[in-house]
Amino acid sequence: MSAVWGGVRRTVPTMVLMAPSSVVTALFPLALLVAALAIVAGGVGLVFLPMVLVVLRLWTDTHRVLAGHLLGRPVRRRFQPLRGGVFSWWRGVFGDPTTWRDLAWLPVQVVIGLPLGLLTALLLGLLLASLGGTLFWWALPDSDPVQLLPGVTIADWGTAVLSGVPVLMVSGVLLIFVVPGLARWWAALTLAVLDRSDAEELEERVEVLTESRAGALAAHGAELRRIERDLHDGIQARLVSIALRLGIVRQTMTTEPDVASTLLAEASEGVEAAMTELRTIVRAIYPPILADRGLAGAVRSLVADCPVPAHLDLDETGELPAAVETAAYFALAEALTNVAKHSGAKSVDVRVRTAGEWLVVEVTDDGRGGIDEAGGSGVVGIRRRVAALDGVVKVESPAGGPSRIVVELPCGR
Repeated sequence: MSAVWGGVRRTVPTMVLMAPSSVVTALFPLALLVAALAIVAGGVGLVFLPMVLVVLRLWTDTHRVLAGHLLGRPVRRRFQPLRGGVFSWWRGVFGDPTTWRDLAWLPVQVVIGLPLGLLTALLLGLLLASLGGTLFWWALPDSDPVQLLPGVTIADWGTAVLSGVPVLMVSGVLLIFVVPGLARWWAALTLAVLDRSDAEELEERVEVLTESRAGALAAHGAELRRIERDLHDGIQARLVSIALRLGIVRQTMTTEPDVASTLLAEASEGVEAAMTELRTIVRAIYPPILADRGLAGAVRSLVADCPVPAHLDLDETGELPAAVETAAYFALAEALTNVAKHSGAKSVDVRVRTAGEWLVVEVTDDGRGGIDEAGGSGVVGIRRRVAALDGVVKVESPAGGPSRIVVELPCGR
């Protein structure tokens, strides 16, 4: 019974709104026609037409969410971002398949939504009128008698019950059992027009995976070249120097023991320096602190070493794949470095948690905001590292702050 009433509470108000919604929806073709005529008349429509379509995006997206709510399923929403000037907007709007789905939905909403809205409003009005007429017929003046059925005037409680109860029952039954079904039918039809198809989802998924794979391969190649350069320019040069010193030591050990002793000491220092440099290179591949203290300990260390006062909210993450821990560690390290170097923040909040099958790392600072991803902020590197694991990076950084970076990594749970 609670499920039935829950369905009524969701569907009846939504269906009542369908009537005015359909009227507003019917205005969009008129607005598009005016914009098209404005293009011919004076070119003003070049700006007006994309703006109308952007407003249509918001309008249809509202109904898309309503339909998904009625059906109890998530809605796949994705618009191509609009950037640049007017002509870039034209390309973005008319090149987006969602725009054409929005336009195709307009006649559907007007033809289907308006009758459903009027029917629901009529049934709700009959329900309230029959309830009020049955209970309060006596309060009305004799000059304005109540008639719930044609030709039947309520003059006493008997006629009130006999005429009011049938109307009340019929309208109530239709509202409880028929309107929810009609609402779900409207929602299914709306999503059939507005929602992206599985083929489009698959195509986009393939594009994303292709881009992330290309980025991962590029990042992997750059990492290998960096390691090779560090080994060649650093450790290899030190080892060659050590080998030369040891060769001289072997030749002068008996004839010049003081020189040999000095060279041995220099060779020993060179070995220590080479080991230190090698540990630095290894640390860039897989931080030893992850192996020693786990992700929780590594995160605490990063937060403690942050030059900006930081607050940590760390949930129990459990055992995670090494690749996920490594990506999370370096992403957090880069984000905190970005806060310290560029944000001018006085404090930063770090939260690490798991949400279902995802590891979520959030970094929020109270700095000046306006993160420029192309200006050396480190966000590009975070995106590449996270994309290699099919993760997601969200950046919210309005001018004036605050800034928020959210990293979501699949952890295979």
